[in-house]
Amino acid sequence: MSGEEFVPLSLTPLLIGTFAAIACALPGNFLLLRKQALIGDAISHVVLPGIVVAFLLTGAISTWPMMLGAAGAAIVAVVMIEAIRRLGQIEPGAAMGVVFTTMFAAGVLLLEQSDTSAVHLDVEHALYGNLESLIWLDATGWASLLDVQALTGLPPELPRIALTLIGVSLFIWLLWRPLKISTFDEGFARTIGIRTGALGMGLVIMAAIAAVAAFDAVGSIIVIAMFICPPAAARMMTNRLETQIAWSVLFAIVSAVSGYVLAGYGPLWIGGADAVSAAGMIATVSGVILAVAAAFGPCRTRAGTPGPA
Repeated sequence: MSGEEFVPLSLTPLLIGTFAAIACALPGNFLLLRKQALIGDAISHVVLPGIVVAFLLTGAISTWPMMLGAAGAAIVAVVMIEAIRRLGQIEPGAAMGVVFTTMFAAGVLLLEQSDTSAVHLDVEHALYGNLESLIWLDATGWASLLDVQALTGLPPELPRIALTLIGVSLFIWLLWRPLKISTFDEGFARTIGIRTGALGMGLVIMAAIAAVAAFDAVGSIIVIAMFICPPAAARMMTNRLETQIAWSVLFAIVSAVSGYVLAGYGPLWIGGADAVSAAGMIATVSGVILAVAAAFGPCRTRAGTPGPA
């Protein structure tokens, strides 16, 4: 958004960015410990064919059909990743690489071989999102929360990502014990009757839902960063999973809020006149937090391996 006027400290984009960051960071903790942290990167690539197919079926560029298409593509991708990993007995990173490059290439081919190549599907929007523009223009104060007419102007991304965050939180809360056991000792989890395959699939599908819900509003840059940076930084702060979850939520909130504010005010503080991309700044702040944790975190020497629960 360089060269444009920044609308400072608007509550709606702040909430959307924060909710998206937390929704991605929560499952990211388990994906990190299971050595599947790059699943967010894979999902951000595989949504392209789903979006193109949704356009081909509906003939229109609208939010819900494309969100459903992206969600369908993401679920297909995670199923394929798990199938390739288990049937081929290869490490998860290789399975992800095969699936997301293949599906991304398929999306590009669909664009080239159909009329969608003449339509602006906004690749830039897919990367950076439209966080800065998600302003509640009809709001006149707290009373607008009780005004039905004003609520119709609320950006739909806010209730969508809020419901996603609630769903992700409920999933982790309800399945906390089996998730925890299977993450740290999959063999023991099987011996006590936990269906680790189904549980792992549920986790990656939940991560896919979080990524797709966040994708439209905040773009793939924030999605990728939030899946990895807050959980990785939190892992360097503690060896207890409960505390790691709390640290990751804190880091996600700090990244979203400070990144959004710095995107608008940072250039002014250093003598510039133009605001910068909020998505890029939020991802940058999360990277800085990770770098600080890597340098000074009390558990940084053991961050690559699961610690005691």
